[in-house]
Amino acid sequence: MDVRSLILLVQCLLGTSVAMTCREVPGSLKQIDVGVGQVFGVNDNNLIYTLNGETWTKLPGTLKHVSVGPSGVWGANRNNYIYKLVGGYWVRVPGLLKQVDAGGDQFVAGVNMNDNVYCLGRDATVGFSRENSPAPWDRLPGALMYYSCGPNGCWGVNSNQDIYLMKGVTPTACMGSRNWQKIEGKLVMIEVGTDGSVYGVNAGGDVYRRDGITTSNPAGTGWTHLSVSGKSKHVSYDLGHLWVITSENKIMDCTV
Repeated sequence: MDVRSLILLVQCLLGTSVAMTCREVPGSLKQIDVGVGQVFGVNDNNLIYTLNGETWTKLPGTLKHVSVGPSGVWGANRNNYIYKLVGGYWVRVPGLLKQVDAGGDQFVAGVNMNDNVYCLGRDATVGFSRENSPAPWDRLPGALMYYSCGPNGCWGVNSNQDIYLMKGVTPTACMGSRNWQKIEGKLVMIEVGTDGSVYGVNAGGDVYRRDGITTSNPAGTGWTHLSVSGKSKHVSYDLGHLWVITSENKIMDCTV
């Protein structure tokens, strides 16, 4: 394949590039998650913060990963213990995960330290309110290092940076079809918004958006590169705003 053909192939796979309008938000975080109008994040010391207006408010406890969505606020700490925020307090949930996602339709999902993929159905997710409440996690086939859910399905990436979609996911059947659809491209993390939009970051720190996602076509049609100043390592989208954490832990609030 000559150089010109290779360039055309890359353009076909990655789509167009769109410039983002971004503002830097005061503070420093290593991971951020937004959903249902709320913003949560954790810093390098695993301290937990939520944004109220323009002010970051520190929450009790420590987490290495936090997630907010229709399922509430969930997180995982450095020991891979799982927690749910209940009445302003973190309540431990049975099980172990290194990354948890609360973006599903009142169910949660995540991956553990062995890249095994799990989900917890709506009844157990919504009903979980106290220590030692039942948490019957379902294990999905395959292995992923990051997993995120929304109204049109769940997306994940594996250790080879391959991208996969699980369709047919519902609040009472969080495992979906149990058949993974491989999506073209390479990413190291991926996040699904409450509205079903999908964004991700590749190994080079570039940000991408999946276009053409609908209820009838949850896989979408292609990727668009979003031009953000510098290198990125984490993204999350809600209500028209793409929140980006840069390689230097800067917090950016971006709009297209």
